[in-house]
Amino acid sequence: MAYLITVNLSQRRLILMQNDSPVKSYPVGIGKEITPTKTGTYYIVNKVPNPGGPFGALWMGLSQPHYGIHGTNNPSSIGKVISHGCIRMYNQDVLELARIVPIGTTVIIIN
Repeated sequence: MAYLITVNLSQRRLILMQNDSPVKSYPVGIGKEITPTKTGTYYIVNKVPNPGGPFGALWMGLSQPHYGIHGTNNPSSIGKVISHGCIRMYNQDVLELARIVPIGTTVIIIN
């Protein structure tokens, strides 16, 4: 089962694809104007449970250093343009996503 994650910045949605079909959609918070989320193609390189600080229940690092998909200790930030470039998810959503996708999964970030 091939998985792909697409993050649509304008819609503030993360879409989980399996074999070219969408299977899950999650609301996300994205980077603010001075620290925008960068578009491009990346890969999940690690998963860190309970990373501390503002990263919520789980951190999934991307192949772009210092960028990741992570939970949040501020759930009201989801759906907003508020982060330092990372993709924020509700803790229960990032935990669910991390259980599904393996390290190495492609993440495509588009406007």
